Amino acid sequence: MGIVSILPPILAVILAIVTKNVIISLFSGTYFGVLLLVGGRPLEATMETIGNYLFPQVADSYNAAVLVLLFFIGGFVALMEKSGGGAALAEKATKFINTRMKAQLAAWFGGVLIFFSDIGTPLIVGPVFEKIFDATKISREKLAWIIDSTSSPVAVLVPFIGWGVYIMGLIKNEFDLLGITTSEFSTLVQVIPFQFYAILAVSMVPLMAITKLDFGPMAKAERRIQQTGELYWSTSTPLRKAEEGEDMTKGSHTNLILLPLAVLFITLFGLLISFGFPLKPVPGNDFRVALSTAYLFAAITIVILMLVYKVKKFDEIFTIYTSGMQKMVYVAVTLVLAWSLGKVINEMGTATFIVEVMQGNVPAFIIPAILFLVGAGMALASGTSWGTFAIMLPIAIPMAVALDAHLLVCIGAVLSGGIFGDHCSPISDTTILSSTGAGADHIDHVKTQFPYALLNGAIALVGFIVAGITGSALTLVLTIVLLVLAVILLSKLNARKYGKGVEV
Repeated sequence: MGIVSILPPILAVILAIVTKNVIISLFSGTYFGVLLLVGGRPLEATMETIGNYLFPQVADSYNAAVLVLLFFIGGFVALMEKSGGGAALAEKATKFINTRMKAQLAAWFGGVLIFFSDIGTPLIVGPVFEKIFDATKISREKLAWIIDSTSSPVAVLVPFIGWGVYIMGLIKNEFDLLGITTSEFSTLVQVIPFQFYAILAVSMVPLMAITKLDFGPMAKAERRIQQTGELYWSTSTPLRKAEEGEDMTKGSHTNLILLPLAVLFITLFGLLISFGFPLKPVPGNDFRVALSTAYLFAAITIVILMLVYKVKKFDEIFTIYTSGMQKMVYVAVTLVLAWSLGKVINEMGTATFIVEVMQGNVPAFIIPAILFLVGAGMALASGTSWGTFAIMLPIAIPMAVALDAHLLVCIGAVLSGGIFGDHCSPISDTTILSSTGAGADHIDHVKTQFPYALLNGAIALVGFIVAGITGSALTLVLTIVLLVLAVILLSKLNARKYGKGVEV
């Protein structure tokens, strides 16, 4: 349909930025695309949208399995967050923390350990560590940055949690439309080394803690608390802790987090090995069955432990489990609408049109870098990485195939761009929750985190240009080396200009 075919995704992007609502944006983009397909007849477009785009997505056996799996994950995550196991583990670790470096590394490790929930990280790790950071004279802004760097950047790297299932659903839909038979699970695993921004964000925290480097507004915040002992600037208005952060059971047991995770891993990888993993690709249906089984067994383990340790009564536990499932309804609806929009723009030939415009004018190697920048801009403006994935992947995957760009690198670029933009966005839910969990002023958190995110984003951009040329996963080594060199250079500038531990 030519240039008209790019209007539905553009509308979805604009609405995502204006309304900050992914569901409204995706539905509007889908409906508008169908309206164009049926010749501008509103009633027919409404019936077509519901009958031929939404219903088939839910009825599809693969899609239905993904939606069921999401509910299993939602129930498990809710139990983990409310059991108090994460808080107990973090609280135990605090006994060994007596230096600034140990405090930062412990908070980083705690954030990585709560990998199963990007929302759980700030609400569990933040309230536990804020007093430790106060005692060791580390700013609340630094704590907010650490938990923000170990929330969505960690979650997007784990293929068997809600994030991975969501992304695999988007990838699978495009693979089916293009006739690609590769497993979406093995594809996402192979994409991990190309998720440059997420890996850099997670790696930067221990690097900065060990080198004792701070720069930009973060250095000013660190100077403030070290020299004056003040937790906040005079103009700061720290966010109140969310109820979820205060609902952690004090004096709970670390078994409530360690045993369920052990059951989850043993069940999942035990079943995957029986299907031939890692020597041969695991069929998507077998992977989803194994993952659902693992999450169910892990949830049963938590329920039993919560009863044994008398954390809550059975009816309260069951209510927590079902409420966690209910939270996944939003994710499920988002995914169904993303699949529908993908089908619409495929029928309109959106990717084909973009390919025709770019072919011969844009070299294939630069496409990952373009996707990274566009994804970052969209996520920054809209505050949603998931919405960015939903709109960008249906365009990026066909474009990569048609223009002979490296497919894995292009997928990694979209995911990295979404996380980078989300990390910088003041309206992102994880950014807000990180400020809340750390008890920090939200704007102070955004200001102090931005230079760190920008450094990682610049290095990631270089990585995508190089990976676009080579297609090699070894490019990840280059990006990490560049980060280390940047930190060394900044450390030397610090020492030369101001002395250690102060602003560049």
